[in-house]
Amino acid sequence: MNTAESYKTLIKPSEGIYKEKGSKFLAFAYPIKTEDDVKNILVKLKKKYHDARHHCYAYKIGHNEDQYRANDDGEPSGTAGKPILGQIRSAELTNVLIVVIRYFGGTLLGTSGLIRSYRTAAANAIKNKNISTIIIKKWFKIHFRYPQMNEVMKILKEGNIKPYDQEFGEQCEMVIAVPLSGIPIISNKMKILNNISIVEIETP
Repeated sequence: MNTAESYKTLIKPSEGIYKEKGSKFLAFAYPIKTEDDVKNILVKLKKKYHDARHHCYAYKIGHNEDQYRANDDGEPSGTAGKPILGQIRSAELTNVLIVVIRYFGGTLLGTSGLIRSYRTAAANAIKNKNISTIIIKKWFKIHFRYPQMNEVMKILKEGNIKPYDQEFGEQCEMVIAVPLSGIPIISNKMKILNNISIVEIETP
């Protein structure tokens, strides 16, 4: 499932390798959240594989391709970063960085050979068993009076929603995460009740 209400990403880092005419392409795929994650990972890889000729990469962040980049790192334009990014898109992944490190084998591969090599190495780093579908949710804070507890909990149970950060007293408060498809239903049911407020908040 990969709709506007969900996205696919990697659960954990994975690796792949591809060899072509003496050249070796080491591929590393990582789940990421920000561009700072990209910078930190690149620093570590360049330090560890400092003797490699190229450290090419591509990443995609956000549910709607909010941020993406492809970098050839000295290879002919369009022969490395774009094929890597193409594999991220082909697998319908986001919040993912793939770095392919090349050790030159002495034989020129040509444009088509480079594209094929970087594409294949990137594909080999994406493990199907390592991919997870994440449901996109929005966070809300609910305020209500203690006597309304049963009504509120009944609505949440019907929507299969788990409450977080609960505070109980004469005035009660709780935080909930609601899948996009369930927001209209939950919101409408809460608003029908008297003296209850439900307000969207940033991710806790």
